[in-house]
Amino acid sequence: MTAAAPALHASETAPDTRDRALGALYGLAIGDALGMPTQGMPRAEIARRWGLLSGFEPGPADQPIAPGMPAASVTDDTEQALLVARLLVDGGGHIAPLAFARALSDWERGMAERGSADLLGPSTKHAIEVINAGGPVEEAGRTGTTNGAAMRVAPVGVAAPPGPGLLDLVVESCLVTHNTTVGISAAAAVAAAVSAGVGGAGTAEALAAAAGAARDGARRGHWVAGGDIAARIGWARRHVAGLDDERLCTELYEVVGTSVASQESVVAVFALAAARGDRPWAALRLAASLGGDTDTVAAVLGAVLGACHGTAAWPAEAVAAVRAANDLPFEELADGLLALRRGAPETT
Repeated sequence: MTAAAPALHASETAPDTRDRALGALYGLAIGDALGMPTQGMPRAEIARRWGLLSGFEPGPADQPIAPGMPAASVTDDTEQALLVARLLVDGGGHIAPLAFARALSDWERGMAERGSADLLGPSTKHAIEVINAGGPVEEAGRTGTTNGAAMRVAPVGVAAPPGPGLLDLVVESCLVTHNTTVGISAAAAVAAAVSAGVGGAGTAEALAAAAGAARDGARRGHWVAGGDIAARIGWARRHVAGLDDERLCTELYEVVGTSVASQESVVAVFALAAARGDRPWAALRLAASLGGDTDTVAAVLGAVLGACHGTAAWPAEAVAAVRAANDLPFEELADGLLALRRGAPETT
């Protein structure tokens, strides 16, 4: 990759705040694209083919989800985050449940028509089926515990400053598909970390905000059995402290887990952020090499670390590559989301 990164134009928003918002959005796309060719694959197979990923790779012909996708292509993680961002901006800072359900259904239909296997996850798909069958929106997401809400929630963290209003907006974003204690807790952790980072926090402060939001989020939605997200984040951060890259990846893959379950993949994100948060690009390469739901782990990690470090976290060549391979109106959306943030009530 040799193309220079495009200029990130200034606006009336404080430059550091806007840069961190763009860092979060580009980080999500970069992590997603890094994990695209390895998603759904076991760690041993990734190690055999690529070792530790050094950059963007195309989807192999036998890729179970994204066969033949060009290098630097994003997946459903980025596309659904874009959908959330547009709904927020168009809705004046709110996400209308039925509009969200229609948008998700339309998105999947378009993906299927293009022959993509990268469709809605199990929790989201079930919820849309309930709504399409005439079921109440409040009940559609009562079993949603996967990482689908967490993977697309980063724009909520850009749009809302820390405080009670942030959690309320997270719940809005989860209502249709992941209206459970686990789904909301996981999404709240991600949104809070991004929101703190955009507001000027470093990684340690953002991780503390994530744990607190996960505890608060676990009090919302329908109760489901499952490991507590906040407690698992705290345990995982301690568990991986001081590990070298090989051991870190082994512990995340074998002990924490990297499946679509929120209690695994979202926890793995924060463990990686704690262990390698000072090296964002290296952290994303590790995330994309873990095995399992690599595109989501790397995408969410990219959003969190991008918010904490700004666009300087990402190599100029990586930014240029994802822009060239995808339609990513991040500058426009960042401005719209930050306008909502400026209009949000102050918290104390």
